[in-house]
Amino acid sequence: GENVDSRVESPRLQVSKDQPKDYEITIPFLLNGEQWRPVNGFNSKNHPALLQFVIQAENKHLVIDLERNEGLLARGFTETHYLQDGTDVVLTRNLTGHCFYHGQVQGFPGSSVSLSTCSGLRGIIVFGNNSYVLEPLEGATSEHKIYRAENLRAAPGSCGHQLDIPATGATATSQRPPAGRYKRETLKTTKYVELVIVADNREFQRQGKDVEKIKQRLIEIANYVDKFYRPLNIRVALVGVEVWNDMDKCSISQDPFTSLHEFLDWRKLKLLPRKAHDNAQLISGVYFQGTTIGMAPIMSMCTAEQSGGVVMDHSENPLGAAVTLAHELGHNFGMNHDTLERGCNCRASTEKGGCIMNPSTGYPFPMVFSSCSRKDLENSLEKGVGMCLFNLPEVKESFGGQKCGNGYVEDGEECDCGEPEECTNRCCNATTCALNPGAVCAHGLCCEDCQLKPAGISCRESSNSCDLPEFCTGASPQCPANVYLHDGHACHGVDGYCYNGICQTHEQQCITLWGPGAKPAPGICFERVNSAGDPYGNCGKDSKSSFAKCEPRDAKCGKIQCQGGANRPVIGTNAVSIETNIPLQEGGKILCRGTHVYLGDDMPDPGLVLAGTKCEDGKICLNRRCQNTSVFGVHKCATKCHGRGVCNNKKNCHCEADWAPPFCDKPGFGGSVDSGPIRQADNKSLTIGVLITILCLTFAGSIMYLKRKTFMRWLFTSKKTTIEKLRSVGPARPSSSSEPNHVHTICVSKNLIVKPQNTAIQKREGPRRPLPYQIIDISNPVKTHEVPPLKTPQRVLPPLPQLPGHQAGPERPLPANPSLRFSQ
Repeated sequence: GENVDSRVESPRLQVSKDQPKDYEITIPFLLNGEQWRPVNGFNSKNHPALLQFVIQAENKHLVIDLERNEGLLARGFTETHYLQDGTDVVLTRNLTGHCFYHGQVQGFPGSSVSLSTCSGLRGIIVFGNNSYVLEPLEGATSEHKIYRAENLRAAPGSCGHQLDIPATGATATSQRPPAGRYKRETLKTTKYVELVIVADNREFQRQGKDVEKIKQRLIEIANYVDKFYRPLNIRVALVGVEVWNDMDKCSISQDPFTSLHEFLDWRKLKLLPRKAHDNAQLISGVYFQGTTIGMAPIMSMCTAEQSGGVVMDHSENPLGAAVTLAHELGHNFGMNHDTLERGCNCRASTEKGGCIMNPSTGYPFPMVFSSCSRKDLENSLEKGVGMCLFNLPEVKESFGGQKCGNGYVEDGEECDCGEPEECTNRCCNATTCALNPGAVCAHGLCCEDCQLKPAGISCRESSNSCDLPEFCTGASPQCPANVYLHDGHACHGVDGYCYNGICQTHEQQCITLWGPGAKPAPGICFERVNSAGDPYGNCGKDSKSSFAKCEPRDAKCGKIQCQGGANRPVIGTNAVSIETNIPLQEGGKILCRGTHVYLGDDMPDPGLVLAGTKCEDGKICLNRRCQNTSVFGVHKCATKCHGRGVCNNKKNCHCEADWAPPFCDKPGFGGSVDSGPIRQADNKSLTIGVLITILCLTFAGSIMYLKRKTFMRWLFTSKKTTIEKLRSVGPARPSSSSEPNHVHTICVSKNLIVKPQNTAIQKREGPRRPLPYQIIDISNPVKTHEVPPLKTPQRVLPPLPQLPGHQAGPERPLPANPSLRFSQ
């Protein structure tokens, strides 16, 4: 997971009453000529699975084809609100349909429509270079307003965050070596974000204190977001909406930074234990200070601590909040801003809204992602971000009627490859949604040539030193859900510990900040610089927004200190180098290199050490403290694996190739109850090989016996040895990694992790042109170096004294600093 304190983003707009200055009145008609009549109610059975109607816009007749978005609401979808005494009311409705649709405009390839029919027609219609907003005319039954999206009025805003890592840009990524099979499978596999959206109490009040109205608004927002992400092969499945109608469940204020951390803390402590999900977003009716309308941690998807964000509902039209939520979700995925220097390609011009990750925009709302966003997403997935997104959520069993041809395999269907004219799957009958004769399966990574792959065949390789591979079970065409090493487990081949499926190290962070060749500075740099409690050395900010000093034991969890690398930081356009010289008593000095990025008072520092980074042997950075890895319970979990396996993130044993889960205490085929068996149950080729070898040896021995007795004695000796060796070849022993059919592994514990195609850390080049950074030597400040807007303190550190030995940290988790309101 990434450090929220160091990487939080806000998007671009200010609140506005979105009254269009120009609109037309249109009346939708069905294709049979009948006037379309609205169906009131979210869960009415009268919302059809398919809908076609005609509207007129600027003298053009548009035929709209819609299909209910059956993947929008997951099977376990819940609606939560509260009684006046604080008791929560959780509803799980057995609905047969809902009123949220995706579609297109007939005759316009590449067009996009996202509408709701809950109370009239409301949504966005995009075709060619045109974007229209359709919504009911207030007080009318069938009449609707339609107007160009650019006619929505809003004051333009900007995002104060200028952090953009070149490694995710087009220039750096174009020089990477070819990716392996894992990357191809990761990109082509659909990812599913199981999302919860929460509305705070102020939002409840702004929407007329109508719980049902707010729930519909939140689902409509999710419907837009799902449409935005579908071209990236990502689906957004809503697993819950929650309305704080009685009172806020955490402190939400005009300070977006504090509100974000309060909400993330509430999510981890209260929401996650009662509702499984991948990401949660707060829709707030509070007007955040300044121009900030949303915040979210970067590269934090799937983490318990930081997978979420806060969004100000800045627009009367739900589309506004949806675009902001999509922007913040993009940061969770690891997407940076589309700055001019990155050279991003966006198929929507600025006049048409531009792209979703633009740092500054107004109306019309952006609705597409740029080439840079796609590259950022690829890089994040390669690093292991989003480990939880590869499981297919159960959809359509409670919401929406069954329909053959919609691409979802429902009860009573053996397969579903879409409509007959679009189906290319030779295993499935598109008309009946039944398997063709002789076919056992039609979909899934463990289905090949219409047959199930044998158990033990790899279907998802490990992506990094903290990931675990998955294998076909032989009973299902689907690859098991992704699992990875338990938090606190030692990384393979890297001096660090696993945290949320990623191995964070000081070295990799130095390379990110300073480019190839950078490395962490000596420990004394961390101790001396981070004890200052100023912008250049600190352990984050406290509740009063003052810089906090690091205790000596926590120094390596403060500002990152490096040596080597490029002359200037490679992370953006307004970063400066903070070089500190520490004089030594015996002469000489130690050079420590830190970074500072001027982002504004409400933006955190990208130069802080990331959560999960090793700070000492057996210790890891959490909440800006250097804490023992025992806080995760990894050692306790590993004891049940009998030394023949490791613990995964679900606290289950992943066993070596010859031992059986769940506890690796009996002979078996390896793997875990979550990942499938590592190897196949039998090896016919090996058995045949043994028989052929025995026959050959017997035949050769018979011939030699007829020729020479002395050679015969030698032969029997040799034959005996050979047969003994062959008899010893049975099922693979835990340590046998050299069998011809054995899966190649890297040994975290023997035979557990499939070796990735490229385990080396990807080193990415920084920008080719020099950036206008200024180097500041704190021990020898140069008067001409003026760095607005902060005045650099000019201080000379005293000679290094003899330091007393550090006391070992406690074995139990350290409580969060009461003065710190934000987590790492």
